[in-house]
Amino acid sequence: CLCLRHEVERAESLARGAALKWASGVFCRPEHLERLGQYRKRESQRTSSVHARLKSMVQSYLEGVGWGLQQLREARLELRDASHALKKTLEGLREVSVGHRQLLAAVSNLPRLYSVRGMVLETERLVESRRLLEAHARLMDLERWRGDVLRQLPGGAEGSALSAGDRELVAGYFSGVGRLVDALGKELWAVVSGALASARQNPTPFVSAVRIVEREEALDRAALEERGGPTDPGGPPPGRPRRWRARFFQVLEEAVSSRLRSVSYLHARGPGLAGHLAALQHGVMADLATVRHLLEHCVPPHYRLTGAYLRAGHRWLQAHLLQVSGWDLESGEIFAVLNWVLHIYNGPDMMGDPELVAEMQDLELGPLVSAGGLEQLQNKYVQSVRKSVSQWMHKALQVELQDWQRDQEPDTDHEGFYHTSLPTIITQILSENVRHLRDQTIRMGLHEMENLLNRFREALVEFGKEHRRDPSNKNKFYLHYLLASISNCIILKNSTERLQKQQSSCSAGAFSRTPPNPLAALDRAVRRACRLAMDQLLLDLQPFLPGLLTRSWLVRGDPTPKLCHVLERHVEMHGRVRPPCRQRLQEEAQWLTVVEYVRALMQKRLVCRSAEERGQLARQMVQDDARFREEGEGSVPEVNPLFLLPVLADFIRLKDPSMLTLEVSGLAAKYPDISEEHVSVLLDIRGDVSRDIRGAVLDLLEQSAPPPPAGYRPIFTDILVPPSTMAFCLPTAKCV
Repeated sequence: CLCLRHEVERAESLARGAALKWASGVFCRPEHLERLGQYRKRESQRTSSVHARLKSMVQSYLEGVGWGLQQLREARLELRDASHALKKTLEGLREVSVGHRQLLAAVSNLPRLYSVRGMVLETERLVESRRLLEAHARLMDLERWRGDVLRQLPGGAEGSALSAGDRELVAGYFSGVGRLVDALGKELWAVVSGALASARQNPTPFVSAVRIVEREEALDRAALEERGGPTDPGGPPPGRPRRWRARFFQVLEEAVSSRLRSVSYLHARGPGLAGHLAALQHGVMADLATVRHLLEHCVPPHYRLTGAYLRAGHRWLQAHLLQVSGWDLESGEIFAVLNWVLHIYNGPDMMGDPELVAEMQDLELGPLVSAGGLEQLQNKYVQSVRKSVSQWMHKALQVELQDWQRDQEPDTDHEGFYHTSLPTIITQILSENVRHLRDQTIRMGLHEMENLLNRFREALVEFGKEHRRDPSNKNKFYLHYLLASISNCIILKNSTERLQKQQSSCSAGAFSRTPPNPLAALDRAVRRACRLAMDQLLLDLQPFLPGLLTRSWLVRGDPTPKLCHVLERHVEMHGRVRPPCRQRLQEEAQWLTVVEYVRALMQKRLVCRSAEERGQLARQMVQDDARFREEGEGSVPEVNPLFLLPVLADFIRLKDPSMLTLEVSGLAAKYPDISEEHVSVLLDIRGDVSRDIRGAVLDLLEQSAPPPPAGYRPIFTDILVPPSTMAFCLPTAKCV
C-alpha cells in the first residue's frame, strides 16, 4: 500500500509538472489568455475521452476474468469425476501388487528363515566356548535378517505403519536373538571383569571383548542415524541402543571394587589394619601396572583406561576409608589410616609417581578423605595420644614423688649434676608420640608438658609444706631433691625448646584458643624450687642469726664461722645444679645472707659507745664480708650484694660526723631504695650523731631520693626497721 501510494504521488507530481510546462509555453503573452476558455473546453473533452476508453478496457478485462474462472470450475469438476473413477480401478491393482510383494519377500527370505534356528544354536555353542568374535558375527547376521524381514513387511519401510501383530510375529520367530544377546553380554562382561587377573596370561579374550564393544557402538550409531534418532516415530531396531561401551566401564569399575574388597578384608579390623592398608597398596599398584602396561594397549586411545581405573579405585577407596573412619579405632590404627592417606597414597610409591601425577591432576578426583573427615581423624588421633601421654606423664610424676622420699642422695650424671629419671621418661614419651602429624602432636606435647610442669610445681609446693610441717621427721635429702628438680627442669627446657623449633610457625592451637607456654610454666617451677632452696638455707641459718651483730659477736666473732659453714655447704650443693641455675642459686644465697646480715644490723643489737667500738664493728663487718666472699667464690653477679657490707662499714667507721652528709649521699646513689628509717638506725648504731647532723642527713636524703637505675634489684625494701621504742618520737624518725 505504501509503495502504491508513493507511485501515485509521483505520477501526480509528474503530471502537474508537465501541465505547468505546457501552460507556461501556451500562455507566455497576455493576449494569449483570451483563448483560455477554448483550451479548457478542449482539455475537458480529451479527459472525458480518456476516462471512457479506460472504463471500456477495464470492463473488457473483467468479463475475461469471469469467463476464465468459470472454465476452471468446470475443469475441477471434471478432474474430480476422473479421479474417483481411476481410484476404483487402481484399488484392485494395489491389492494385487501388495500380495505379489509379500509372496516375493517370503520366497526370498525362506532360506534365511529356515536357517534361523540352526544359526541360533550354532551361535550359542560359540558363546559357550568363548569364541566371542565368531559368535558376535553370527549375532549380527541374525539381527540383519530380522531387520530385512521387518522392512519387507507391509508398512515396514515407514516404521510407524507396521502392525503390532506383524511385529509380534517377527519377534517370536527371532526370540532366540534376544537370548543370544544376553548370553553374549554375560560372557563378555565376565571377560572384562576378569581381565585384571587373567590378562597377563592371555589378553586375547579381553581384546575380543573390546572389539565387540566397539562394533556394538558403531551399530548403535548407525541404527540411530537410519531411524532419525530416538525421537523418530518408528524408533530404533529392537534392543537398540545397547550402549555396551558405557556398560564396559561400569563392569570395569565393579571389577576394581571387587578386587580391592577382597584384599585381606577379613583382617582389616584391629591390629591388622596396617597390614590391610599395605595389602591395598600392593593390590592397587599391581593392578595399575597391569592396566598401564598391558590393557591400555588393548583398547582404543580414547578409552583412557588408566584414568578409568584410577577413578574407580579412588572412588572405592574413598568409600572404604569413610567406613574405616567410622570404626572405633585405637591411636595406632588411626595413625595407620592417616599415614596411608597423607603420605603413602600421595607418595612416590603410589599416586605421587611422576608418570601418574599428570593423569591424577586431569581427573580432578579430589582428596581421598574430605578435609572435615581428615581433621576429625587427626583430632581423634591427637586426643587419643594426648590421653595416653597424660597418663604416662602422671605415672612419671608419681615415680618422681616417690623418689623424693628415698633415704639416699639423687643420682648424678657424668658431669656430677643431680638428676632423677623424670626428664628421661618425659623426653622419651614426647619423642615417641610427636614423630607423626608433627604440628598437632607437638602442640599436644607442649600442652601436656605445660600441664605436667604446673603439677610439678604444685608437688614442689606440697613437698616444701610437708617438710616444714613435721620438723621431727625431716627428710635429710630434702634439699638434694630440690636441686635435682631444678636440674630436671633445665633438661626439660632444652627438650621443650627443641620441640618448639620443630613446630610450624603458622599452625594454630588445636586444643585451646591460647597457645601452650610450657617455658613459662617451667620458669615458674624453677623459681618455686629455688625459693624453697633459699627457704631451706634461711632455715639452716636461722639458729645462728640471733647471735649476729651483738656484743659477744663483736668480742669473739661468733657465730660468723657457723654461718659460713652453712653457706659453704649450701653453695657446694648448688654446684650439683646445671647452669645457669647453679649461678642463680649461688647469687641468691649471697643475697639472702647479706639481707639477713643487714636485717640483724637493723635490729640495733649493738650501739657503739666510742670511736674504738665503731672501728672494731667496721673491721668485724669487713672480715665477715671477706668470709662470705670466700664461700661464694666463683660467682660474680652484676649487682653483688656483698658490696653493701664494706659500704656500711665505712659509714660506721667514719670519724668526722660532719662528713656523714656526703657519705649518705653516696650511699643513696648506690642503693636508692634505702629509706630514712634505715639511715636513722645506722646513725643510732654510730652513737655519736647530734640532733642537728641527724636532721641535716635525713633532710638531704629526703631531698635527693634519686630514682633507681634500670635493672636495679632493691635490697633495703625487703628489710623492715623495727618500730622506735621512744614514746615521744614520731614514726618518721625525726624527733620533735
